[in-house]
Amino acid sequence: MVVSLRLPTLTSFFSSPSICRLPAFSGRHYYFRPPPLTVPFSAQSAASSPPETEDRVDKLKNRVNQDRVITPRSQDFNAWYLDVIANAELADYGPVRGTMVIRPYGYAIWEAIQDYLNVKFKETGHSNMYFPQFIPYSFIEKEASHVEGFSPELALVTIGGGKELEEKLVWANVTRWEMRTKPFVRTLEFLWQEGHTAHATLEEAEKEALLMIDVYTKFAYAQAAIPVIAGRKSKVETFAGAVRTYTIEAMMGDRKALQAGTSHNLGQNFSLAFGTQFTDENGQRQHVWQTSWAISTRFVGGIIMTHGDDAGLMLPPNVAPIQVVIVPIWKKDNEKAGVLNAASSVKEVLQSAGIKVKLDDSDQRTPGWKFNFWEMKGVPLRIEIGPRDVSSGSVVISRRDIPGKEGKVFGISMEPSILEAYVKDKLDEIQTSLLSRATSFRDSNIVDVSSYDELKAAISLGKWARGPWSASDADELKVKEETGATIRCFPFEQPQGTKMCLMTGKPAEEVAIFAKSY
Repeated sequence: MVVSLRLPTLTSFFSSPSICRLPAFSGRHYYFRPPPLTVPFSAQSAASSPPETEDRVDKLKNRVNQDRVITPRSQDFNAWYLDVIANAELADYGPVRGTMVIRPYGYAIWEAIQDYLNVKFKETGHSNMYFPQFIPYSFIEKEASHVEGFSPELALVTIGGGKELEEKLVWANVTRWEMRTKPFVRTLEFLWQEGHTAHATLEEAEKEALLMIDVYTKFAYAQAAIPVIAGRKSKVETFAGAVRTYTIEAMMGDRKALQAGTSHNLGQNFSLAFGTQFTDENGQRQHVWQTSWAISTRFVGGIIMTHGDDAGLMLPPNVAPIQVVIVPIWKKDNEKAGVLNAASSVKEVLQSAGIKVKLDDSDQRTPGWKFNFWEMKGVPLRIEIGPRDVSSGSVVISRRDIPGKEGKVFGISMEPSILEAYVKDKLDEIQTSLLSRATSFRDSNIVDVSSYDELKAAISLGKWARGPWSASDADELKVKEETGATIRCFPFEQPQGTKMCLMTGKPAEEVAIFAKSY
């Protein structure tokens, strides 16, 4: 039984950086229309259909790419990440350290995450609501482990209306005072979705916590194409004030772990501190058993770092703001109208089929520049239409996940039923391919270890280490101090058979995954 009640305070305002709230998907919304390009028009490239034009387009792309520099991933992963965010127009830095302006394209990815999860939450019986931006500082002092875990990261308000406040306030809603910041991954202000539930029993709270981490796991696989590992946090890594914390851990392109979502069984720790009670079936007053669960805009960073390459973003179709971009190509003025009419017809066909499509009919950039630009933004499919394509009633389609000639197919019919079926099939293929590629990368970088020396060797190579663990909290902290790695989780999927702790040599019931993390 889920107990609906009005909590006197939030029990988990200051959750881990991967946690977020989205009762009404909190955050201010700004709408604007981008200004038109003002760069002078340069010579158009040749029509796309004939294969002999590909070399010309590739040369043009290399030339126009000079004003969009992306550091190679292998050279400097962090610099690459920042370059992609800037060049793909996902976000800009805000005026205060650690803040960012999420630009329309970046926000659209977040909206795709929201749209999917909002439906799933409501399917599981949850409703959206909104909580205050501030709480009294005394509230967080009521639960000892919680305040101890989060005091250094609080933003406090001490003056209001020009006067010093009698009691300082904690800036609770979407603010966390991060010491080390990274756009989307660790920011002072972030958008989040957080759920809170209250239950009559510990068992019901545990069931809820597991249900929601399963929702996040399915989202990661099915929508973001990220093969997360779901499991339970160690005692050392458990959310401050929680009885148990469940997590989904994702391997990024640099093989660091990203805590991509969490779900906490809070037990009665907060209800005892705040006196949150309900009347049970026997008419007795009881303290509720609570949960808290969430993800945040950090998941956008996870999508970038999982799938991106040296050309920029590579978005899974299920979360891509634009799934198909249409680039019309013409050389002569008398070819323009026919090409644009055909391109508009193709757009209408795909839009009516529920596909998110963009027609880039601006004449201020060359087709080669547009190819590069939309590849940078990670659009899964590109359709090219030139004069010869119009004559033959066909289009050229290129896949973002397969670069160059291998990913390009000529002569796809414009006939609506054929084109729609082909595009949907390719989008499904790309979604599956990205998940398969990320899974192979993850699995090839997890090393099974049976001793501490093997663990240290694996971590030194930048790998994840997976091995039996039953050692103490002190031993866990020793691993962190000596290797920089932490226990990311005890996976739900555990190997069978007898296991001996890699640290102590004593029997162990579970294997743990160790990795360096963001």
